[in-house]
Amino acid sequence: MVQETPAGQTVGLAFIGCGYVADFYAATLPNHEQLHLVGVWDRDTARSTAFAKEWDCRVFGSYDDVLADPRVDIVVNLTNPASHFEVSRAALEAGKHVYSEKPFALDMADAEALVELAEDRGLLLSSAPCTLLGETAQTLWSALRKGVIGQPRLVYAELDDGMVHRMPHREWYSASGAPWPAADEFAVGCTLEHSGYVLTWLTAFFGPVRRVVTYAAELLPDKGVGETFHTPDFSCGVLEFHSGVVARVTNSIVGPRDHSVRIIGDEGVLSIADTFRFGEPVLLSKAHPPAMESGRIGYLGEFTEYPLVRPADFPHRYTDTHDIEFCRGIADMAEQLRGRGPGHLNARHALHVLELTLRLSGGDGAAGVHDIRTTFPAPAPMPWSNPGGAGDE
Repeated sequence: MVQETPAGQTVGLAFIGCGYVADFYAATLPNHEQLHLVGVWDRDTARSTAFAKEWDCRVFGSYDDVLADPRVDIVVNLTNPASHFEVSRAALEAGKHVYSEKPFALDMADAEALVELAEDRGLLLSSAPCTLLGETAQTLWSALRKGVIGQPRLVYAELDDGMVHRMPHREWYSASGAPWPAADEFAVGCTLEHSGYVLTWLTAFFGPVRRVVTYAAELLPDKGVGETFHTPDFSCGVLEFHSGVVARVTNSIVGPRDHSVRIIGDEGVLSIADTFRFGEPVLLSKAHPPAMESGRIGYLGEFTEYPLVRPADFPHRYTDTHDIEFCRGIADMAEQLRGRGPGHLNARHALHVLELTLRLSGGDGAAGVHDIRTTFPAPAPMPWSNPGGAGDE
């Protein structure tokens, strides 16, 4: 049984880690009046001081101070990936709920230990990305539930970011002055950093994956930062869902930027151009009737815009290479704590996505066929996206 926050009370947060991504969260926090930032902490005192000055918040003296503060309900783990497991474990052991940046652990044993610890303590644990809760993802899901393209069969998903090491990343700073963490990004690799953006969607839409066929390689060993990582910068996998859908997911920092998703069904195709934008337009192409008219080439009609279930009109936003309301996942957890419905990003779902991600990432030159052993309770769509609402045909 999850311990609930009394109705009407705000939910207290502590940000742990004040690096580049923390500013994304701070920028979108004002959209959610039920969230209260009690304070922040970073092992780099200068970094937490700069962050607190930018966002006018309190700095804790230590992580132990965070865990001892009864006003902190949720620890938001924004540390570097190598620290995610230890920081989250300590928070759960102290009785705090945890929302973690991705990946929430770097291996399955640690991830399973966190999920089991949370369940044993009656605590909530969930992980970024929260883009499943965005208007574009919810519109795609609504269209699929309504059978707009008939039976879905195949998905093509791209997560290519271009040759980041050749971009001016040394000039990239967050609002509070944190540099883009090049070494962490290259060491963890693009698959662990990015594949959750589509895997969370696809597993919510189509259910658990049964088997994955993978290939991964490091195509650009020298990233120009003075370190050698031996981490794949390209991966490609074919996912076979228990439901029968098949998806091909590609990650790289080699191919030109492409964050598109196409879902192909018996009666049409749903397509978006960028998974990193909450209000990205959804395009629909319907199949022509079986009786072919003279002179027609192809079976699909023109793509037209399919209406979003609601506008993505949140006032406070962070527009970098994406337009994501980063605090929406934390707000969803807070609403569950306040007894206002089930959460939509459950720990078992995050665990399944991580298993898929780790299989896709593999190692340099790794290839294989992998049976997937985790599963998860099906998440519910957001209430505002249910059939019968805006966007219905």
